[in-house]
Amino acid sequence: MKIYTKTGDKGQTGLIGGRRVSKADLRIDAYGTVDELNSWIGLVRDQPVNISQKDLLKEIQDRLFTVGAELATDPEKAVKRAMPAIIADDVAVLEQAMDLMDAELPELRAFVLPGGHESVSFCHLARTVCRRAERLVIALNDESPVDDLVLQYLNRLSDYLFVLSRKMAQELEAEEVVWKPRT
Repeated sequence: MKIYTKTGDKGQTGLIGGRRVSKADLRIDAYGTVDELNSWIGLVRDQPVNISQKDLLKEIQDRLFTVGAELATDPEKAVKRAMPAIIADDVAVLEQAMDLMDAELPELRAFVLPGGHESVSFCHLARTVCRRAERLVIALNDESPVDDLVLQYLNRLSDYLFVLSRKMAQELEAEEVVWKPRT
């Protein structure tokens, strides 16, 4: 299989189902941002502090490929082959992981400034890319329905990444800087 096909040289790409669309299409932007998020999750997974989270982070990356496949599928054409899907248990896994981490973290009483350690910063970057992906998928949903569980999963994932960043800061003994607005 060749990496270059020369079919995208004029700014078009194919959806699953065969229809060609502009590479600037909202659908392409949405799944491209999910792909970017997946790369950031890989970087977060590779941080030594996340050895205990490695399996869940791999699972999240797998689910992001599922989200990407869903978004890359032409909603106007029936796909004959079975496609993977996000299920309610995928959301529950994120919620359970957050509950476990939250039980070990000090109560959050204010906004936290991203940073404190390079590894924590990577996690915050992943969180913000996840929020962007969520916004793009919501915009896409306004044009063409997207599975509600995809929207829910991205929302929970950004929450998970925030809690994970706090847990990483705790484990790295990094300072968690609380935002104190000027008065």
